[in-house]
Amino acid sequence: MIGTVAGGIESQWSRAMCVFIDLSSLLLRRSGAILLAAALAPGVGAAEPYTPRDDAEVLERLPVTVTAEKSTLRRLRSALEHDPGNFERAAKLAWRYIAVSRAESDPRYRGYAQAVLARWWNLDHPPLELLVLRATLYQARHDFDHALADLSRLLSRDPRNAQAWLTRAVILQVRGEYADAKSSCSRLRVLVKSLVSAACIYSVAGRNGNGRDSYRRLRLALQARPNSDARLRLWILTILAEMAAGLGETAAAESYFRQALALRMRDAYLLNAYADFLLDRGNPAKVIDLMAAEARADGSLLRLALAEQRVDAPELGDHIAALEARFAASRRRGDAIHLREEARFTLHLLQQPQRALELAIKNWRVQREPWDARLVLEAAIAVQTPSAAAPVLQWLRRSRLENVRIQALVEQLQAKGRS
Repeated sequence: MIGTVAGGIESQWSRAMCVFIDLSSLLLRRSGAILLAAALAPGVGAAEPYTPRDDAEVLERLPVTVTAEKSTLRRLRSALEHDPGNFERAAKLAWRYIAVSRAESDPRYRGYAQAVLARWWNLDHPPLELLVLRATLYQARHDFDHALADLSRLLSRDPRNAQAWLTRAVILQVRGEYADAKSSCSRLRVLVKSLVSAACIYSVAGRNGNGRDSYRRLRLALQARPNSDARLRLWILTILAEMAAGLGETAAAESYFRQALALRMRDAYLLNAYADFLLDRGNPAKVIDLMAAEARADGSLLRLALAEQRVDAPELGDHIAALEARFAASRRRGDAIHLREEARFTLHLLQQPQRALELAIKNWRVQREPWDARLVLEAAIAVQTPSAAAPVLQWLRRSRLENVRIQALVEQLQAKGRS
């Protein structure tokens, strides 16, 4: 059993990750000072909100579409070209590139971000903000060891850096290291009493045997702050939607997804998460409508093809071929960030369960989120090899993850083992 089988959480921490939605989407920045967006909102409970040191300290950065960003990117590039040694200008441009990459699920913009930081990338004593940027970029390509090393280096110099603690919590949660993730969230709570710290704390706790209570507490925290920053609301509404879906509260999940979409803020992770929810609910037609204009992103094209498979759409063959080509190119680059998507593609669209199991296990060694566990379980069931999922089953027992769909897979796998 996995704790109390009441439900669970499909988190978004890893999406770059998925999406993300993660730190840089929620930050305010000026002159190397990194602040959480929730500094603009009241704190949790009776805590005081963060107070900037001066009136000029905070500059809001919100991910928006590439089209809307073009003039800003041109202006920032021009400013840097006129003063190429100005790290502050380079950092501003790098953050904008990262924001566009996340909003559009386009990794090219992460490459642009790293390129503008090249002059400072390998400094022996880098600016603190470079360490944050570098950790963010390492995290996006699932190089978690280097990201954590940069965060440790940053925190040794600036132990009150709230973003570093939150980034650290994000990565540790993605890796399933919940005790250390909780510790980072606790440090964050001391620094910033806000919806961000609440989301950090309850997201981790919800993965660790406390799903339903964490869902309730985060819901109440958001309800208590109806005028919170829109980007922050989108992030937490998406977390709540996935929590509710994992707990089997499908009507609530649908409501939270719709509330997030109603904010009309470009967010690739939200679209993919909602598509997954609709696929699980048996609504492929709605996924096709949702994803028809999103096929340039690999994750979106995957979900579109999965929906097309359900209705035998004529475009399915072309989309499978396109995905095969994209995953082949990713392998040639040595890129490991699409292992989860490739495993899902291989299992359900190519219908090659043995290869899918190998990919899912390889992915499991890098990240341990509910979807990663789910794919190993699904592939092990497909190849009728329950023992292949033993590491996942052990982790589920330790973590006490509550997730109705994963629990059903565990029971199906156990039944195969007894037969």
